[in-house]
Amino acid sequence: MNATTEQRIALISVHGDPAIEIGKEEAGGQNVYVRNVGEALARLGWQVDMFTRQVSAEQETIVQHSPNCRTIRFQAGPLEFVPRDNLFVYLPEFIEKFRQFQQENGITYHLVHTNYWLSSWVGMQIKKIQGSKQVHTYHSLGAVKYNTIDNIPAIASKRLAVEKEVLETAETIVATSPQEKQHMRSLVSTKGNIDIIPCGTDIRQFGSIDREAARAKLGIAPDAKVVLYVGRFDPRKGIETVVRAVGASKLRGSENLQLIIGGGSTPGNSDGIERDRIEGIINELGMNDMTTLPGRLCQTVLPTYYAAADVCVVPSHYEPFGLVAIEAMASGTPVIASDVGGLQFTVVSEKTGILAPPRDVPAFTDAIDRILMNPEWREQLGKAARERVISKFSWDGVASQLSELYTQLLELPVVPDLVPALVSSLEKSVAQPAAQVSKEPALQR
Repeated sequence: MNATTEQRIALISVHGDPAIEIGKEEAGGQNVYVRNVGEALARLGWQVDMFTRQVSAEQETIVQHSPNCRTIRFQAGPLEFVPRDNLFVYLPEFIEKFRQFQQENGITYHLVHTNYWLSSWVGMQIKKIQGSKQVHTYHSLGAVKYNTIDNIPAIASKRLAVEKEVLETAETIVATSPQEKQHMRSLVSTKGNIDIIPCGTDIRQFGSIDREAARAKLGIAPDAKVVLYVGRFDPRKGIETVVRAVGASKLRGSENLQLIIGGGSTPGNSDGIERDRIEGIINELGMNDMTTLPGRLCQTVLPTYYAAADVCVVPSHYEPFGLVAIEAMASGTPVIASDVGGLQFTVVSEKTGILAPPRDVPAFTDAIDRILMNPEWREQLGKAARERVISKFSWDGVASQLSELYTQLLELPVVPDLVPALVSSLEKSVAQPAAQVSKEPALQR
């Protein structure tokens, strides 16, 4: 359904800047999702404003992506990068800037689509203040994440409470897979509305270059067996699994086996620490000669890497969706992925790739060897993978589904402005999150 030019949508992504380069600190799937959804909605005629937090004085406050789509950055807290677990205290200032922007521009957003739990709290306050309807996408569930990590942050209890509240109060939650919806129901709340609309990918960009041309461009031998990982350096991404799996491959030593680990890192930050750890494992296994770490792969070169690979491995401990999987599949490359979360939805085992138990090195080794040792099957898997993405996961298709959902919600009666005085009380609700959490019982893992 096409929108009229009068229809506006606010996409709120406090920590995931849709205008930032993908691959930088804490820039990943959420940034890609918000940016591409925004641009695709604009092509349907929506006026799309994407709101995020400014992290440096050098950043533009407004980035115009297309005539109908722009990113708007607010200063909330210091003009510097702040890890997401430390951002909650700055959210009242973000809300005040949002309301000020509306007033100065004569705009009222009757519908906000929030992304990640921090933004969901912002959206819930806006809803209480001015009656805006709220759609929310989690991108990651605290109830799942905290079962996969050892060091649970102080903000955890606040996050879990906010994620429960938004599920029960938003007009609807957009789950990106049936598996994510199931997790919401079993781990968060049985109340609230949930619609399933998947993430998407650019089927023109990914799949735009063939394997032979891609390898020539990257200087990879035509007969090489190439295993690719793309993503952040984060322990939960399971990079160690793919390194050890390739190291144990039957093809090691007898074939021109190569492992490419694509992803940026910042020395001293958490991703830099994980990269150092992974490099230590590569050294330990004697895999330096067969492993390449090209750093951050920008969107212009990423399709070339996917196309050049024989197989792309997504060994995450958990993924609510997994954009890398459908980017690789759109490029005609089979995917070996952990049998978890949304990856169970995107990858059809034995048809577009193989699903393996997370952290199970022998299972990943076996899957890699099966595909690399059978080139004809590899071609069949790759062809089926691209066909699946074209039919289910294009950004334009995702935006059309969201557009229809937004239109239905906007046709519902608008709730009048509620309690403007609520703004002055927002600071109170965030004043002691860390102190309160520290006194609460430890979360069960």
